[in-house]
Amino acid sequence: MHTGTVKWFNNAKGYGFILSSDGTTDIFAHYSAITMEGYKTLKAGQEVTYDLVEGEKGLHATNIAAAGPTVTQNDDLQPPSLDVESDTVNDQ
Repeated sequence: MHTGTVKWFNNAKGYGFILSSDGTTDIFAHYSAITMEGYKTLKAGQEVTYDLVEGEKGLHATNIAAAGPTVTQNDDLQPPSLDVESDTVNDQ
């Protein structure tokens, strides 16, 4: 597993490049190799982990994931519900 920083990623075209952690190599990144849930995209400057494969045109990243902790949907992260007592008006 390798780490790097997203150099750029074009959502419309579905690809971009990751700069290796040592800053010497640009690695091709395709949206289909992103393992995160939901809309598969990367943001410039984002830290990622990935595996490397050698393709016909150079190095490709596979199994791309955000590095470090990620926020997931969790009931504990939801704001507390407010219990508001309201006065009702009775029409008579």
